[in-house]
Amino acid sequence: MRGAEFAELKAFMTVVERGNFARAAATLDMAASTLSQTIRALEARLGVRLLHRTTRSLSLTEAGERLLARIRPAFDALGAAVESINDFRDTPMGTLRLSVSTIPAQLILAPLLKEFLAQYPAIHMDITVDNMSSELAMGRYDAGIRYGRRIAQDMLLVRASPPSRIIAMASPEYLTLHPQPKTPQELQHHACIRYRLANQQVVPWEFERHKKKIEIAVNGPLIVNDVDLMIKAAIAGVGIGYAVEAYIAEDIRVGRLVPMLTDWSPPYHSYYLYYASRHQLSAPLRAFIQFLRAHRGITAEAYRGVDS
Repeated sequence: MRGAEFAELKAFMTVVERGNFARAAATLDMAASTLSQTIRALEARLGVRLLHRTTRSLSLTEAGERLLARIRPAFDALGAAVESINDFRDTPMGTLRLSVSTIPAQLILAPLLKEFLAQYPAIHMDITVDNMSSELAMGRYDAGIRYGRRIAQDMLLVRASPPSRIIAMASPEYLTLHPQPKTPQELQHHACIRYRLANQQVVPWEFERHKKKIEIAVNGPLIVNDVDLMIKAAIAGVGIGYAVEAYIAEDIRVGRLVPMLTDWSPPYHSYYLYYASRHQLSAPLRAFIQFLRAHRGITAEAYRGVDS
């Protein structure tokens, strides 16, 4: 196979895995227009259309699905062969691709990035921040970081944060105009700011006390799909928000937000690094797991196959 043909096939696979031309072009470090020309050249050489493309979506044709199924194992094998050379290096080398939701991106990753990259200068990180439960294989991610309850049961886990509560909170301004709720049921008489997941599900507000769990159907003038927007709206006095306590700790400390119903909010919310298999881990991922453990004081625990 000539070098140009290999480059075309790699470009095609990257476009499919990254989901659009812009992300694929960034991954391949080329202009999106150049990548588009490369895919057109591949389709012209093969004499078939591989992708259905519109301004808003991208999908495989039947021919594209068949080609991808045949070349993906070959590229995986090549990647594994190159990765195996890491065993002979003094320091890990390669790219670590992570899929991370918004809160752990800020709480966990942001404080660690500078030190990790300084400690492992031959590792490059490619981080996608989104609030979907991304398929690691389809996205070609090495690992993800998400809330434990939103991770598939077959993943291996490493705790990435201590437990934190999900609490109701509001601004002092809001509470001067409305009585603070004493029970979760009283939230039904308040303006609540709700959060919608990427799958369009609106997050339920859950509370627990003395092993009694309840779910409250709240209402209010605002639904958002961005945690930071919810928090800013709560600080502005729009209504009562519902968020991870650790994420709003500074707002609580300085008095911008007031926590409520904390006796109904046990600390069980933890974030985990998750990955598909303990075998054939890339050297960058192994290094990151070791680094994360060292910086989070992680110990072994019996939690759904947690890798400690």
